[in-house]
Amino acid sequence: MSSPRHPKGLYLIFATSTAERFSYYGMRAIFILFLLQALSFDVSTAASIYGSYTGLVYLTPLIGGYIADKYWGIRRSIFWGAMMMAAGQFLMFFSASMLDSVTTSHALMYGGLALLILGNGCFKPTVSTLVGQLYEPNDKRMDAAYTIFYMGVNVGSFLAPLVCGYFGETGDPHDFKWGFLIAGIVTLFVVLLFETQKNKYIVSPTGEQIGIIPNAKKNAQSAKELSSAATETAGREKIKWGNVCILCGMALSLGVIFYKLFDGDWVSVGIFTACIVLPVSILLDETLTKIERSRIFVIYIIAFFVIFFWAAYEQAGASLTLFAAEQTNRDILGWQMPASWFQSFNPLFVVILAAIMPGVWRVLDKRGMEPASPTKQAIGLLLLSLGYLVICFGVKDVQPGVRVSMLWLVGLYFIHTMGEICLSPIGLSMVSKLTPVRFASLMMGIWYMSNAAANKFAGVLSSLYPEAGRESTLLGYRIETMFDFFMIFVVMSATASLILFLLTKKLQRMMHGVR
Repeated sequence: MSSPRHPKGLYLIFATSTAERFSYYGMRAIFILFLLQALSFDVSTAASIYGSYTGLVYLTPLIGGYIADKYWGIRRSIFWGAMMMAAGQFLMFFSASMLDSVTTSHALMYGGLALLILGNGCFKPTVSTLVGQLYEPNDKRMDAAYTIFYMGVNVGSFLAPLVCGYFGETGDPHDFKWGFLIAGIVTLFVVLLFETQKNKYIVSPTGEQIGIIPNAKKNAQSAKELSSAATETAGREKIKWGNVCILCGMALSLGVIFYKLFDGDWVSVGIFTACIVLPVSILLDETLTKIERSRIFVIYIIAFFVIFFWAAYEQAGASLTLFAAEQTNRDILGWQMPASWFQSFNPLFVVILAAIMPGVWRVLDKRGMEPASPTKQAIGLLLLSLGYLVICFGVKDVQPGVRVSMLWLVGLYFIHTMGEICLSPIGLSMVSKLTPVRFASLMMGIWYMSNAAANKFAGVLSSLYPEAGRESTLLGYRIETMFDFFMIFVVMSATASLILFLLTKKLQRMMHGVR
């Protein structure tokens, strides 16, 4: 019987993730404002760059997960991921320091984004995977562990906009550099903390060091099995080449479709093509058993619906930040609260609710009433829709130029946070429980890939943000006011929630006993 106390390694991962997320969200809090106010991009272009950056941040974990599983191991991936992110933040600092030279500033900005994207790819799936490896399989504490881990993520997310926004969003475009510099320094702290404490605390339930040997090598077959398998090499090679042809054909066909759909936006083409082709490549792996393949299907189905959640939720860093800056009354006793500070409400609420929700799930479990993972995530989507419905009431019939109370935006973030707690940490736990160990980091990367599609989609939707003198349409729906804009997310999230509710029982059967 497992102890009710969590292993100490969880709290090291908690602290490491807190510092790393401070870096990411500190930069994100001021990024869209930096593009508009310092680099003078228009809203549509800035939203596209923002969506491409955040989309690629969540796409590269698939590559990082593969490298960690096959070659580096988790610990080395965390180290190099953090180092690349630190270098990226310092390039962003230099970009904001050279605004007088447009070409140089832009080049440094794109270079910084590239390093941040690659660093996140190595760091994100591996640190999440470590949480699951601290516990025995099917340990009932795992949902609570991922919620605690998620609380650590949001401690950093809460502090980052306050600190980086305070020093970076001053009204002087040259001050954005201080926000990026602080984010870079905190990233270096991640390296120092993890490297000095990992051997003491990152251990398995039996006391063995974890995250050193790549999962693929750790789970290799015995020499005898490998020897007998060698006689089948020719047949296997034919099957693999057949799979390669299938995947290449899919990639080419989808690439053409998405190229036309997104008007030649190669980042969108790459992200959405990869989000279909790469998951299919795992399903073609001949080592998967029938049950393993069924469980992976569940991850993919839920990941599809999660796209709609994050596409609406991630408006926080783009359109909702613009809404806070342009159309929200931020006056507090004569002091103007920075627009970037609104991004701290969500992680603040997460920290509060993450301390409560594990207890709620335990009480429901004792009474036999705890919802299955897919049901929790459908509830999360419904709450997201409700949050946008609330702000729709706040902006309905408001005349142009009139700023609305900040309480509407705060209310939206609170309801969205309840939805996030039902969806995100439960999703991470579900992936850990349903995935074969040999694909642990890789499947975590696949899960984050849904966030890649969602974030790029979020950027596309943000470009529809209403502006004077510009009309936008989506599938024939005219967007002229903020009410029209927010209703997109109400309908999209509610529809996804309803469909997922209807699929819940089928998904539970496909999970084969895992909850």
